[in-house]
Parts: sequence; C-alpha cells; structure tokens
Amino acid sequence: MPTTAVRHLATAVATALAFTTAPAATAVAAPSAPSTPSVAAKAAHDDPFYAYDGSEPLSSFAPGTVLKTRTLPYHLAGIPTPVKAIQLLFRTTDAQGRPSVGVTSVVRSPGGDGTKAVSYQSAYDSLNPADGPSRAIAGNVSLGGLLPTAESLVLVPFLLQGYDVVVPDTEGQSADFAAGPEYGTTTLDSIRAVGRSPETGMSPNTRFGLIGYSGGAIATQWAATLAPSYAPDVNRNLVGFTEGGLLVDPAHNLKYVDGSVVWAGVIPMALIGTSRSFGIDLKPYMNSYGLEVYKKLENGSIVNALAQYPGLTWKKLAKPEYANPNSVPEFIEAVNKLNLGSAATPTVPGFIAQGNGGVLEGTFSNLPGIGTGDGVMVAGDVRTLARQYCATGNTSIKYQQYGVLSHVGAIVPWAPAALSWLNDRFAGKTAPSDCGRIPAGNSLAPEKPTSAS
Repeated sequence: MPTTAVRHLATAVATALAFTTAPAATAVAAPSAPSTPSVAAKAAHDDPFYAYDGSEPLSSFAPGTVLKTRTLPYHLAGIPTPVKAIQLLFRTTDAQGRPSVGVTSVVRSPGGDGTKAVSYQSAYDSLNPADGPSRAIAGNVSLGGLLPTAESLVLVPFLLQGYDVVVPDTEGQSADFAAGPEYGTTTLDSIRAVGRSPETGMSPNTRFGLIGYSGGAIATQWAATLAPSYAPDVNRNLVGFTEGGLLVDPAHNLKYVDGSVVWAGVIPMALIGTSRSFGIDLKPYMNSYGLEVYKKLENGSIVNALAQYPGLTWKKLAKPEYANPNSVPEFIEAVNKLNLGSAATPTVPGFIAQGNGGVLEGTFSNLPGIGTGDGVMVAGDVRTLARQYCATGNTSIKYQQYGVLSHVGAIVPWAPAALSWLNDRFAGKTAPSDCGRIPAGNSLAPEKPTSAS
C-alpha cells in the first residue's frame, strides 16, 4: 500500500467528518429514537462473514484461530478509499468463558515490515453490533458507527511511522457494552489471529503496543491485565499499553454520573450491556419508566444516550424497594467481576491518563468515597489502580491527570503523548515511572450487598 494512499485516508477522514458532524450533533440533541435497527444496520447484521458456519464446534479450535479472511477497501462513511483492510473472523472467549467468535480489521503500513504493530481499541460504545468498527470499515453506515470513522484519523500517524494497525471489534458479536473481561480476551485473540494469518504480513513474533481511550481504554486495560494468564504468548510480545479515560469500578461510575446532565444515559446502557454479557435479567427490578428506557436503548449506541436523559438516576429506573443498587444481587455480582481493582496487575509498562474536569460536561457529583472525575470516569479510581500496580510489582507506570479537562477534552493532550510514549517503548527506551508520586484515590474494595427496602 503506497504512502499516498494513507495520506488520502487522512484527507478522506477530514472530508467525511465535515459532512457527518452536523447530522450527528442534530441526532444527539433530538429525542431518543426507538431502538429498531436501520436498514443499513440490518444489512450489516446479516453479513455472512460474521457468522461461523463450519462443521466443527467452536470449542475444537484454540483461541485466536482464524476462521475466515477477506480483503476489502477501507470505507469512510460508506465511501471506499484506496486503502485496503484485511478482516479476520476468529475464535475467542466471551464474558462467561464460552467459545465465541470475534472480528478484527488490519491495515498494513506502507513502510512496515510486519515486525511492529499497534492494536487500537475503538471507543465505539454501542449495544448494536452494526456499529462495530469492522462494519464501518466494510462500508456500513450507521449513526453509532460515526465514531470509528472519526477515529480513523488517529491511525494515520501510526501507519506513516511503519506500524501495522489492528482494530478489533472489542465488544464481540452481540455488542456486550462495558463487559471488560470480554473486551480483553477479544483484543488478545485478535492479536493472536493476525499473527497466524499470512495475509496480514505479521507473525506470532510481531511486537505490539496497546492503545485506547474511554471504551477503548476498557479493552486496552483488560487486555494488558489478562495477557499474562490468558495469553502469555501475546504478553511476551507486548511493549506496553496506553489509555485515557478509564472505567475502573463500574459501581462507582454509576453513582458518579447519577443525575448528571450529559452522561446519565450511560446508566441504562451499562445495565443492558452487563445483563447481556453475563446472561442476567435486571428487568424485574425496574419500574415502568425503567423498562421503557431499557427498550429504547437495547439496540442503541452512545449517541442515543448522551445528553438525552439529563437528570436520570438509578432511582428513576428502579422499583421503590430497589432504590439502592446494592440491593440487587445480580447487579452486585456482575459489577464486582468488572472491577479492575480486583483483577491482576499487568506485567508490561503502562501510560494511564485521566481528566478531572467533569463539571465542564455537566457532572457535578462529588460523593464521599468516589469524588470527582472527567464527567463519566472517576479520577480517584484511576489513581488508586495506578498506585496498586506500582505496589504490586509493576513500577513502569506513567500517570498523568489533567485536572481541568473533561472526558472529551483530555483526548487532545493524551493522544500525541501516547504516540510518543509508544514510540519510545518500541525503541527500547526505559519506561518512565510515576510510582511514589501518584496521589491517593478511592477504595476499590468489592461492593457489598444490602437488603431490599
């Protein structure tokens, strides 16, 4: 792939954003639409590439086994570009430990030699499988798929510096929003798959860096966390991970955004995603309004939730006797499984960034034991996690808190710093450490159940 094709990609992204930004903004401000999929979404969901149709059971394949391969033009807002993408269907593991399939997309660098690559975890945050980055790359157009289009611009600097870029559909085939462990296994098996596919030009010895922001940070952190135990073969080739706007303890985040202006719609999205990923049913605990919101967002994306439920709280969704979320045993069990504070410590260097100016995005909460954050992610949780990594043997942790920047704003300084940090890791430079200088944060102890009122 010539370098000019990559430059054309950057130009195409900018053009696509110019045409799609205004409609997207209008859609966010409009009342919540029903969750019925669009024609394009249905067409993408029916794409036979995404279904395993082999005669052998999935359990007979090792995680990371390539099941299907295709090469197609890299699309932006449905428009094909000169850049080619290789897509793989592979065997992975879902949140319940069951065999499942995942899809990943690979863009080869015009100047790369297959020895170094970046796994970019998208922040597509959706409950609709049609919004996955692979579907946007393949030409599907959906409102929830606009973010992967915008993120394409982030890939260009890596491609021009000789990195192959891998973009996994981290949420799996059923769009299990916020299911951190599944994000992690899908990311790791994506790396395994691209190393086993001759079409990608990579090998099982290709060195990888992990990068992601927000929803992409969830996948990045869980991949780094699970790699030593789930995929030691991948872990030995990881040079490091970098992320910003990280979800650490979902129970804290739901309380932090409770009643907020912009981010309150994440509450029902997280409940739906958690229910779906772990096979639990939270609807019996919801009141009529909660069930109405649940139905509207069941197939929605983050653009269907942002700023559309200002002031929404858990209490407004739940039956009176379940006004305290800790009185719902299935909820407590699930969020404790998603708490990174109870998970293992990564063994590779990390650069973790976090904003703390959430008031700029309409989140004014400052609850005891939770404190402030960037509008949706809790800064004190991220500080504690970074300190925990330092205390449990990984001293190659760089931590940066942007005190006056919100969730969206913190991307601006983090992105170039993350690129520079990854360049240094690939160059073999000693990873910087902020251990001993990271301020204290919150307790990440598991949530304890309470009785219903």
